[in-house]
Amino acid sequence: MSNLFEAAGLQSEAPRPLADRLRPNALAEVFGQAHLVGPDGALTRLIAAGSLGSLIFWGPPGTGKTTVARLLARETNLVFTQISAIFTGVADLKKVFEEARVQRSMGKGTLLFVDEIHRFNRAQQDSFLPVMEDGTVTLIGATTENPSFELNAALLSRARVMTFKPLDDAAIEQMLARAETLEGKQLPLDAEARGTLIRMADGDGRASLTLAEEIWRAARPGEMFDSAALVEITQRRAPIYDKSRDGHYNLISALHKSVRGSDPDAALYYLCRMLDGGEDPLFIARRVTRMAVEDIGLADPQALAVALAAKDAYDFLGSPEGELAIAQAVIYMATAPKSNAAYVAYGAATRLAKEHGSLAPPAIILNAPTKLMKSEGYGAGYRYDHDEPEAFSGQNYWPDALGRKKLYDPAERGFERDIRKRLDYWERLRKERGE
Repeated sequence: MSNLFEAAGLQSEAPRPLADRLRPNALAEVFGQAHLVGPDGALTRLIAAGSLGSLIFWGPPGTGKTTVARLLARETNLVFTQISAIFTGVADLKKVFEEARVQRSMGKGTLLFVDEIHRFNRAQQDSFLPVMEDGTVTLIGATTENPSFELNAALLSRARVMTFKPLDDAAIEQMLARAETLEGKQLPLDAEARGTLIRMADGDGRASLTLAEEIWRAARPGEMFDSAALVEITQRRAPIYDKSRDGHYNLISALHKSVRGSDPDAALYYLCRMLDGGEDPLFIARRVTRMAVEDIGLADPQALAVALAAKDAYDFLGSPEGELAIAQAVIYMATAPKSNAAYVAYGAATRLAKEHGSLAPPAIILNAPTKLMKSEGYGAGYRYDHDEPEAFSGQNYWPDALGRKKLYDPAERGFERDIRKRLDYWERLRKERGE
C-alpha cells in the first residue's frame, strides 16, 4: 500500500499540524516564558544545577507546558514518558511505574509528564508519592487549574510549582513570523487583521497557529483579508479584553465594586462583558463567592449559600445555560444589605493571633482527660452554658494575660442588626453577673 502512495506521489503519513511542525527544538526557542527558560530563568538554573526535581507546570492552554517538559527531558538525558490523566487509570499508572523501574535498573532516569494532572483523584495523586520519593521518576505534572485547590498537599510538598504565563502579543507575533518562514509565505492579512488574529489567540500559541492554518486554507490566490473578513472566515470574534492583563483585572474590579455599591445593572453589564470576552465562568463564580463573604457577610447569611449554589448550578448545567445562575447570584449580591464587619473582624483577629499567638487559653476552658491535668486545674470552674440561665454563662474565654477584646462589630443592617441586639444583650448579662 505504501508503494501505491509513493507511486501516486502521495505521502503515506498524514500531514502534521502547523503547531506540531513548529514545536521548538531547544528551550531558547520557546516564546513568552523567559522567566522560566530565559538566561536567568528558573528552569535554566535548575538545568545548570544538574537536578530538576519534580515540578508542577501551571498555566493556560497553549503556553508551552508539554514542549518545555519534552525539552527538559532532552537537556537532562531522561527518558520522556507522557500520559494524560483523562485516559489513564490505576492499572496504567502501575505499568508506567514498572517501566520506569526497569529503565532505572538500566541506569536511565525517567521524566514522567502527566497532562491534566488535576483530573486524577486524591488516591491516584497519592500513588505518585513513592516513585517520586525514591527517584524512580522525575514527575512533571501539567495543569490549567490552581494547584493549591486541585492537588494534594502531599504531592505539592514534593514538587515545585512553575507558572506559565499566557503569551503576550509580541510572543504570538514571533510565532506567526516563524510560521511564515516555515511555510515560505506571508499570512494574507492587512495590519489591522493581523492584530485581530493575535487577539483572537488570547495568549494561546497553539490557537494562533491553528488560526493561521485556517487562513491559509481559506485564502484564494492574491486575496488579502481585513478584520471583518478574518472574523467571517474563522467564525470567531476577538476577545473584548485580554484575560491575562489589564482588561481582566479592570473588569473583575468593576464587577466587584458595582456589587459592593449595590448597583445590579452595572454589575450585570460588567458580568456580561466578561462572559462575552471568554472569561471562565467558574472564575467569576469564585469572585462572586468572595463578594458574599467580604462585602455582605452576616448582613445576609444566605448570600454565601446563593453564591455556592450558582457555582454548583453552572457545574451541572454548563455553558451557556449555567451562566444565568451566576447572573442571578450577581443580582442577589448587588441587592443584598452590605457589611464587611466579619471581614474586618477576621483581619483584626489574624493580627492579634500573630502578636499574641503564644498565650495559653484560660485553664477553665481546657479539657482535663488525665488526673495530672485535673491536678493542674484544667477545667476547674468551667460552667456549662446550657445549664446556665438564658443558656449563657458569660465566662471569660480569652487568655488571662490578654483580657477580653472586641473584634466583631456588626452593622446596623440586614441580619446583622439582630446579631448586634443579641451581642448587646449578652454584654448586659455579663455586667449584671459581674463577669
